Amino acid sequence: MARPDKEHHVVLRRYGQLNVLFLLGGDVIALIAAWFMAYWFRFVAEIVPVPSGYPDFIVYLASLFLILLIWLIASGITRLYQYRAGLHHTQEVIRLTGTFVWTVLLFAFFTFFYRQQSYSRLLVVLFIVLGPVFLFSVRRLVWSFIRRLRRRGMDMRRILIAGTTPIARRVAAHLEMYRYLGFQVVGYLCEGDTAEDASVLGTLEEVREVVARERIHEIYVAFPPNSYAAQEELLNALADSSVDVRLVPDIVEHMRLNAGIEELDGLPVILLSQTPLLGWNQWVKVMVDYFLGVLALLVLSPFMVVIALMVKWTSRGPVLYHQERMGLDGVRFRMYKFRSMRVDAEKESGAVWTMNEDERRTRFGAFLRKTSLDELPQLFNVLRGEMSLVGPRPERPVFVEKFRASFPDYMLRHKMKSGITGWAQVNGWRGNTSIEKRIEFDLHYIENWSLGLDFKILWLTLWKGLINKNAY
Repeated sequence: MARPDKEHHVVLRRYGQLNVLFLLGGDVIALIAAWFMAYWFRFVAEIVPVPSGYPDFIVYLASLFLILLIWLIASGITRLYQYRAGLHHTQEVIRLTGTFVWTVLLFAFFTFFYRQQSYSRLLVVLFIVLGPVFLFSVRRLVWSFIRRLRRRGMDMRRILIAGTTPIARRVAAHLEMYRYLGFQVVGYLCEGDTAEDASVLGTLEEVREVVARERIHEIYVAFPPNSYAAQEELLNALADSSVDVRLVPDIVEHMRLNAGIEELDGLPVILLSQTPLLGWNQWVKVMVDYFLGVLALLVLSPFMVVIALMVKWTSRGPVLYHQERMGLDGVRFRMYKFRSMRVDAEKESGAVWTMNEDERRTRFGAFLRKTSLDELPQLFNVLRGEMSLVGPRPERPVFVEKFRASFPDYMLRHKMKSGITGWAQVNGWRGNTSIEKRIEFDLHYIENWSLGLDFKILWLTLWKGLINKNAY
C-alpha cells in the first residue's frame, strides 16, 4: 500500500512553499547571528588575545555572503527544503546537521585556495559551535510560529471530500496529518440521503451549493469502484467551477512499491510498483559494487585462502558450496558459500532452514556461520553481476514459492538485486526469524534506497552485523 508521505509529495511541494519561505528565512537569520557572534567573541570580547591586530570587518562580511551561498548549495544536496511532509523531527535534525557540515567543509575548501586573506581559525571553530545552537533554536521558533499561523486559519486550503468510503476517510486523515501545511478538511459529501454524521455537509447533488457556502478551495473525489456514474455526474457538475478537483482512484488500494503517476505523451499512467534503480541510480550502484567488490577481494583474499584450507582440513568434501537462489526479477542464479555443513546435509531432510545447534554443521562450519564468514565467496556473485553488496537477501526457489503464497508483498523484494547484506540483516532479522519483519525492512530499504543508505548498511554490517544471535 502506498505510504502517506509518498502519496502526497506532489501536493505538499505545491502548498508547502510558505513553510519553506519561513524556514529558509529562519536559517539565514541563524547563520548570520552565529557568524556575527563568533566574530564578536573572537575580536571584540577577545576570549583569546589578538596578536596581530584587528582584521578588516568587511572581509568577514564578504565571507558571510559566501557562507549563505554555500548553504543554499548544501541544502540542495541534503534536500533540506524539498518537502516537509512526513519528515520526523529526527530526520529534520539529520538533514539540518548534514547541511551545516557540508557548508563548513565547502567553506574550508574555498578559503584554503584563497591565499590573499588568512581567516581566524578560532572564529571558524566558534562558528562551528554556535551555528547548530542558533539553527536548532531558531527552527523551533519558526515551527512554533508556522503552527500558530495555521491554527488561526492563516493561508488555509479548505478541502471537501466527495465520498464516505474507507479510502475517503484515509485521504482526510492524511490531510489532517499535514494541517501545518495549510490543509483543512471541512467535511464530506455522501451519496443518497444526507447522513446524520455532522461531518457530512450534503449530498453529491448539492455539491455546488456546499462549495459556495463553505468557501471550498479543493475537492478530493474518492468513490468506491461501482460508483462511476455518480463520479461522472459530480465531475460534470464541477466542470465550470473554479474549485480544484483531485481524483483518488480506487486502484490506490493496489499501489505498492514506489507507486506513482507517469505521463505517456500526455496520457496519465498509474504506476503500481517499480524498482528505484533506474537510469543513473542503477549505474552508480553497479560501479560502487564492482569497485568495493574488487577492493574487498584484494584485501580479504589471503584470509579467504586460510578459510578454504581450514574447510578442507576439518571435513571431507569441496571447499565451496553453491545453491540455487532467486534474485532480481525472479531470475535464478547459483550463490556461492564456503561449505559449512556435511556434503549430504539435506539427503534425508530435504530443503529446510538451518536451526540453532544444527547437527548437520561441521565443527569449523559452525564458526563460519556464526561469524557470517561463510558468505565471503558471494563477492564473486557481485562481480558476476548476480548480486549486490547491499540488498534483500536471496532465498531458495522452494521457499519463495511457499512465502509468496502466504505473504502478498513477498515478491516485491525481487524489484532490487539481492545483496550479501541488507537492512533487515543489520537490524537482526536474519536466519529463522519473522518473515513479515524481513519483508517490512526489505521494502523499507527499496522504497528509501540511496547510496548513503548502502554505505550505512555496510558500516553497520562491519560494526554489528557479522556476529548475530540469529546466525547459525
